[in-house]
Amino acid sequence: MTKLSVNINKIATLRNSRGGDVPNVVQFAKDAQRFGAEGITIHPRPDERHIRYQDARDLKPEVYTEYNIEGNPVTSFLKLVLEVKPTQVTLVPDAIDAITSNAGWDTIKHKDFLVDVIKEFKNNGIRTSIFVDPVLEQIEGAKLTGADRIELYTEAFAHQYSLGNEGAIKPYVESAELASKLDLGINAGHDLSLENIKFFKDEMPNLLEVSIGHALIAESLYLGVENVIQMYLNKLK
Repeated sequence: MTKLSVNINKIATLRNSRGGDVPNVVQFAKDAQRFGAEGITIHPRPDERHIRYQDARDLKPEVYTEYNIEGNPVTSFLKLVLEVKPTQVTLVPDAIDAITSNAGWDTIKHKDFLVDVIKEFKNNGIRTSIFVDPVLEQIEGAKLTGADRIELYTEAFAHQYSLGNEGAIKPYVESAELASKLDLGINAGHDLSLENIKFFKDEMPNLLEVSIGHALIAESLYLGVENVIQMYLNKLK
């Protein structure tokens, strides 16, 4: 079964909007795991506008499933990940002021940089994943960086699927097939939801993990967190 990692950034956004510590991100992560989530994902940004660096530290002893930290490998992020030592680090080339991630790496242009960063993480026992678009040349480039996995950026699929275009899955399937041949693990994330996750999972070969945050939290406002997590798990079987 494809693992479900719950991104809890939106919980931190809600907390920060009011000040104080409600909702508590650590307690939410504990509850999400109790409800069946098989991983917790966070994406701290340098301005700490949602997840804070201290949150990453506080979560470490409480995440007993898989702990995935996403982010652009700027100096402060590198230091944080090496300190916390999560299960997995997902490298994302987002600008400092980006509202959300909006593109994958150019793994060819940034190969040397990624090789150095990934080597440091792997030397510290941290599994590495690279956020990439479903472009075959970029998948091949990801392999040359030494990464363990790729995370396919799924916004384009989600948008086209919402318009009724199921054919939008094709470049993702082709990318996954190539990644498998190259012995790269396959993750996916961004705009995946209860509406599209079953189709995506059923079509994708060897999908190891999906990371879902915004949609899952929004859906939980109507359906409840425990119920929504179970709904995702059923669709991922």
